[in-house]
Amino acid sequence: MWMLLGLAAIAAAVVNIVMGSMGRETKYYRFASLALTAMTVCAFYSDGARRVLAEDWNGLTDIMPTMSKALWVCVIVSILVNGISLVKKKA
Repeated sequence: MWMLLGLAAIAAAVVNIVMGSMGRETKYYRFASLALTAMTVCAFYSDGARRVLAEDWNGLTDIMPTMSKALWVCVIVSILVNGISLVKKKA
């Protein structure tokens, strides 16, 4: 679930840039991207907490190292793309 939210956050950020380059209002897309990024982090944490409560240690050791890197990538890309839209708006 969290991977879908992360990809949706990046997609909303890209749409934000595209709409901004077309001269349209982008604040809703920026909000959606940042909200989806926050929901991604919450969903990832929730998934890890659920596995700890279920004592699924094998699942944690298999999934967490790789997926935490993917989460970092999604969050960093979302921040960078939203930053680009803010810089383009001020220019």
